[in-house]
Amino acid sequence: MNVSNPPDQPALDSEYDVIVIGAGPAGSTVGALLAEQGRKTLVVDRARFPRFHVGESLIPETYWSLKRLGLIDQLKQTAFPKKFSVQFVTDEGVETMPFYFNEYKEHESSQTWQVLRAEFDQMLVNNARSNGATIHTGAQVLDLLCERDQVTGVKLKLSSQETLDIKAKLVVDSSGQTGFIANRFKLKQADPVLKKGTVWAHFKNAHRDAGIDEGATIILQTEGKQSWFWYIPLPDNVVSIGCTGDMAYMFSKDRGNSEEIFYQEVERCIGIKRRLTEAQPVTEFMTTKDFSYHTSQPVGPGWMLAGDALGFIDPVYSSGVFLAMKSGELIADAINDAFDANDFSVEQLSQWYPGYKSGVENFRKLVYAFYTPGFSFGSFLRQYPQFKTNLVDILIGDVFKPEVAEMFTVMQEEIPELANPKDPQVALKK
Repeated sequence: MNVSNPPDQPALDSEYDVIVIGAGPAGSTVGALLAEQGRKTLVVDRARFPRFHVGESLIPETYWSLKRLGLIDQLKQTAFPKKFSVQFVTDEGVETMPFYFNEYKEHESSQTWQVLRAEFDQMLVNNARSNGATIHTGAQVLDLLCERDQVTGVKLKLSSQETLDIKAKLVVDSSGQTGFIANRFKLKQADPVLKKGTVWAHFKNAHRDAGIDEGATIILQTEGKQSWFWYIPLPDNVVSIGCTGDMAYMFSKDRGNSEEIFYQEVERCIGIKRRLTEAQPVTEFMTTKDFSYHTSQPVGPGWMLAGDALGFIDPVYSSGVFLAMKSGELIADAINDAFDANDFSVEQLSQWYPGYKSGVENFRKLVYAFYTPGFSFGSFLRQYPQFKTNLVDILIGDVFKPEVAEMFTVMQEEIPELANPKDPQVALKK
């Protein structure tokens, strides 16, 4: 039976195979791959698309998720800047040689893109819809429907203010850092080390390097490594620029508003200052605080977590969209297998997670190393040149190979925290 729907939104049924909360990269990937296999899938999002979102830099291994979704040719037709490398600038302004991805993997996947998330996410939503998923935006999930401990659906509030109870065999939470299910079940655990905050904006007329380096992601340290900037070129002469540092440092009471904090940090960063000489902000200055966390449980009776709803590490290596789409793939495959086997047990639905978690931990440990005072990747690689390939593997997102983690066995001699990065008693030494 169809229920009423607001203008320009699809009619909604009272029951689906799967309901997906959130239509970002994780949710749209889940929706597309489930619908492709004939699962009756509803994807709901409280925002109207297209909508602004930070997180514009893709890493090369995102290619394989995009290829599976059939979107590579569509991306090639966009005006998104092509990204061939990532470059690091020291706190003294020394610009290191870029890491060119194709030097380590001679494949089309070694070129990726810097995307406008409003357009990129809309592309993913449209793809899920074309695969047969029902997409309903401007609708808020108010609560979960439960029978004993089993999640059986959602209570949905439409833009018309009408509320609906919609049943499903499974609910996938891909609501991003909102963490709808994780917050309700108290599964969210703040990272004990990465207590960071960010101020960012979009700028026009910022300096770009020439040729193949024009679309590079640049990571720039500030004086004394108290914070760092990302620099991500976007279409139409726009660059996304953000500054990240410890919460206590970035947002102390005497620092002023977000714009003032941003420009105070610019003065402490030679590399970013010269790139902003002719630049003007074209958005407001926005902040995100204390964004690093993981969840204690990825799957439960009738529910699963995907993308940022499952956890978020840090913006430094641009892993967010990649992990969102990869988790979306793995979850969709697990759900399709569960339907085929008629087995919706937590054990069956969790089989994807250990391998995924190992890849996430490789990103996390590299982030910990980045923030460790006194640690230098350059010095480490000069001493252990055999691990350069491992480092680049993580930078491109090829993190699910067992041998990638070998580097950290040696690295933890300098960074003991890597041995047990989630111990709440452990914190990086200042």
